[in-house]
Formats: sequence, C-alpha cells, structure tokens
Amino acid sequence: MNHESKVSVSTPSGNQSSALNKIFVIAWLICAIFYFVQYALRSAPSIMQSEMIATLGISKVEMAAIIGLYFYSYAFFALVSGVLLDRIGPRFTASLGIILVVAGCILFCTGTVITAQSGRFLQGAGSGLAFTSAVFLATRGFPKKWLATAVGMTQCFGMLGGFMGQAVVSPIIKHQIMGWQTFWMVAAGVLAVIFFASVIITPRTREGKIDWTGLSHPYLVVLKNPQSYICAFIGAMMFMPTNVGNIAWGNQFLQEGLGSSTDTALRLAMVPLGWVIGCPILGYLSDVIGRRKPVVMGSIIAMGITGGFIVYLPEVMPPYIMGLLFGVASGAAMIPYTMIKEVNPDEVKGTATGVINFFVFVISAIMTNLFSLLIAHLASAEGGQLSLKVFQTADFVFVGGLILAFIMTMFVRETGSKAKA
Repeated sequence: MNHESKVSVSTPSGNQSSALNKIFVIAWLICAIFYFVQYALRSAPSIMQSEMIATLGISKVEMAAIIGLYFYSYAFFALVSGVLLDRIGPRFTASLGIILVVAGCILFCTGTVITAQSGRFLQGAGSGLAFTSAVFLATRGFPKKWLATAVGMTQCFGMLGGFMGQAVVSPIIKHQIMGWQTFWMVAAGVLAVIFFASVIITPRTREGKIDWTGLSHPYLVVLKNPQSYICAFIGAMMFMPTNVGNIAWGNQFLQEGLGSSTDTALRLAMVPLGWVIGCPILGYLSDVIGRRKPVVMGSIIAMGITGGFIVYLPEVMPPYIMGLLFGVASGAAMIPYTMIKEVNPDEVKGTATGVINFFVFVISAIMTNLFSLLIAHLASAEGGQLSLKVFQTADFVFVGGLILAFIMTMFVRETGSKAKA
C-alpha cells in the first residue's frame, strides 16, 4: 500500500512552490491518462458513425445530435468542477469523473437511442471533471514559471487520445477486429483500472469538515472580472473548428464533401495529432518569451490560413499536411486557460478553469446543433446532397469566429512574466 497517498496535503488552493512536488506530479500523470482516454472516447464516435447509425436506425443529423450531447454535460460539470476542486479536492473530483465515464461507456453501447443519448451525456459529464482536475494537480506539482507548459502538456495528453481515438480505433472497427459495442465495454474496463489508481495515489488537499458556505463567492470573483469573459471567448472560438468541424462533421466533410473514402480516419486524426505537437510547444514558447498575446494572435492567423487551404483549396496541398499544421496552431487555444487563471486571484484558480471550460464547451454544444441546422438548410438547396459547396459556405462560421478571437485578443490583458516584470 502506498502510505504517502493517505497523507492529507495542506497546500493552500492556488499556492505553487518553485520546485516539483512529486506526489502531485504522479497524481497529475494519472489524471492526464484519464484525460487521454476520455478524449479518445470523445473523438471515437466520429469514425464509427456508419456502424452506429445502422445499429440505432437514425439519420446523420440525429447522430451528430447524439455526439453533441457530450458538450452540454461537459460544460456544466466543467463549471461545477472548480468549486468541487476548491472545496473537496482532486481525489474525489477526478474519481467521480472516471466513474461517470465508465457508466457512460456501458450505456452507450447497449444498442438503443435513449441509452446512447444517456451514455454520451454521462461521458461528457465525467470528462468535464478530467481537465480541470489535471490542471489543478499540475498547478500544485509544477513550478509556477512553467504553468503554461504544464497546461499545454495536459492538453497534449488529451489530443494524443483524440488522435488515437480516430487513427487507431478506425482500423479496429473497420476490419472488425472489435465491434463498436465491444470497444466501449473495453474502454470501461480500462477506466476502472485508472479509477483505482486515482483513489490510491491522489493526495488529499483538504482537512476536516468541508465548508459548503459561500459557494457562489469564487464564481462571483471570476464572473465579475471582464477579463475572464474575454479569455473564455477567445478559447471558445479557437476550440470551435476542432470540436464542431473535426469531431462532429469532419467525417462527412471528407467523405461527401471531398469524396475521400479510404483515409478519412487518418486525415481526421491529423488535427488532434497537431494539437499534441502544438500545445506543449506553444505553451513553452509563451513561457520563454514571457508573453501570451503574440503567440495566441499568431496562432489564430495560422489557423485561418491552414483552415482555408483545407476547405477552399483542398487540392493545392498534400491532404495530411494542412490538417496537421491546423492542429499545431490550434494548440494555442490552451493559452487562454492559463491567462484566465493569471487574471484572477490565486484562491479561485480551480473555479477559473471551470468557468472557461464551461464557456468553451457550452458554445461548442450550441454551435454543433446550429451548424447541423445550417448544413441541413444548405444541403436542401443542393437537392439534399452534402456537397463541397455546402461545407465551404458553412465554414464561414469558423472564419468569423477566428476573426472575433483575434480582435478580442487585442483587448485581453497581457499576463506573461515579461508584462508582470
């Protein structure tokens, strides 16, 4: 038995030392593995849609709606995760998240529409606790000067999972090595192992009776700060092309818009693979130069250029290159997660992370449904066909979002170390 895990750690919320805290780093790694797995499960439905549609007897738009349920529950639980972390600590919060995803996996594969909807909802709920828990542990395990790097590494785990959920799961399903329903049961078993590791290793961060008074205070602190909204909006606009464009509609874009039928999963996986590269590198760059805004603004421009090649000039560049580069640039979307903690007091860091996650994913949820309605409307004008023209017209939603994100970045306060010096 690891006796160290039984010790209650009294590190104050938001307090970071200048040296590594090994037990928190180990706990962060376990939580990051949970984040890796849940991200694989977030992206996996995008490459097994035909099998699921056949089993459930639903349309493509209805399938997109089921996938989108994830973002609603994710957003709400991301919001409450902050207060759970600040009041109870990461041991309970992370473990609760894992159990919810386990239940969601089991329900998702039972073969009925209602259980698929319920399962996807629970997957989002549990996953909403994963990232905030990992960041909470990272802020206590890593030195403060490497905060953006640690947050980028956390997201790197997630996007690596997103890559695996598309590139690796696809051949398993397509070649019938494992049925799509069996895949979800195996995932539940893997998560059960992670659950026990989390319970045993993750240290307590609170002593004695839990104080449930003043629950609204940390939210009021964060929400009364205009800079919080700017950070959240920038993050939401930078996440939207991946959450809505790649995860929900990327498969249909490649297959019906571009007529690709053999390599869709690998091409989709290039975007999260790019995030794997971009998150730590851009976070590290931001830490090294001591500035957040130039990295974010440059990345938004790069997202616009590479996304434009993918949608409007698909034959100009090799099919995998632009998706990879788009993902690399998208990795800067994690920098607003660092900035929102830096523009708010130390005692509400967990809540600040929950707030930005809430805004990012509730906007993704709403935009998934609105984008689906827009696609259906545009397709009706094309005789019901999901042509390339339909996707090119709809893509202006993402272009507009990136333009707004760039403008808002001009108004956010620079929080890098050079600005504070």
